[in-house]
Amino acid sequence: MNQPIALSAWQLTVAASLILVSAAISASLQLGLGRRLLLAAVRTTVQLLLIGYVLKWAFEPGRAWYYIVALMSAMSLIAGIAAARRTERRYKGIWLDSIISMWATSWIMTGIALFGIVQVQSAAQHPTWCNPQYAIPLLGMILGNTLNAVSLSLDRATHELATKRDQVETLLALGATRWEAGRWAVQQAVRIGTIPTINAMAVAGLVSLPGMMTGQIIAGQDPSQAARYQIMIMFLIAAGTALGTFSVVLLGYRRLFTADHQFLPSRLRKV
Repeated sequence: MNQPIALSAWQLTVAASLILVSAAISASLQLGLGRRLLLAAVRTTVQLLLIGYVLKWAFEPGRAWYYIVALMSAMSLIAGIAAARRTERRYKGIWLDSIISMWATSWIMTGIALFGIVQVQSAAQHPTWCNPQYAIPLLGMILGNTLNAVSLSLDRATHELATKRDQVETLLALGATRWEAGRWAVQQAVRIGTIPTINAMAVAGLVSLPGMMTGQIIAGQDPSQAARYQIMIMFLIAAGTALGTFSVVLLGYRRLFTADHQFLPSRLRKV
C-alpha cells in the first residue's frame, strides 16, 4: 500500500474555499446562514488542527496514562454538555442527565471494544485499556454519534411532554401510572434518536464509505481489514446510541414525574 499523501496549508486553503459554495446558495435563497457557515468553518478548522496537535502529543512514547484518561474525560464532558445545549426545552438536571448518559454509555462501549474485541497489546508506558492509538479514536467516534442521538431524543421527549400536557394529565387523572402516561413519549424519543444510526447502517458500503473505513484505506490499511474495523464500530455505535438515548430519556422521565405519579410540567422551560 502507498503511504498517505500529506496535505499542505495551500491544499487545505483550496478545500476551505469550497465553503463559498454553501455561502452562495444561502445568499441566493436569502437563508441568512452566511455568518453561521463562516463561524462553523472557522471552528471546524481551529478545533481539528488543535486536536491534531494534542493527539500528536498524546501519542508520544512515554506519555503517562493519566493524561490519556484526562483527555478522554474532557471529551466526554464536552459531549454531554453539547448534547443538552441543542435541546429546545430544558429542565433542572438536564445537564447532569446528559453528561451521565454520554459518559457511561461511551465508556462502556469503548471498554468492550478495547477489552473484548480489539484486545490491544499496549506498550509498557500505557495500560492496555488506555492505549491512545485505539482508545481515543474509538471513544471519539462513539461520542460523536451518541451525542446526536442523545440530543435528538432529549429534544423529542421534552417536546412531546410539553405539547401534550393535557393528554398526560388526563391519563393520570383516570388512574394511569406515570409509566403508562409517559411511555409513549419515551418510545418516540428513543425511536427518533436511533433512526439516524439505523439509516447509516442500512447504506454503509453501498452508498457511503464510513469515516473509519475511509481513513484506514487512505492511511494504507488493507481494505478488507478496514471493513472489519468499520463493522465493529458501527455495531458499537448502534449499541451506544440505543443505550444512550434510553438512559437519558429515563433519567429525564424520573425528574418530570414524581413517585406519586404526578406530572411536573412546570419544570420544563423553553429556551
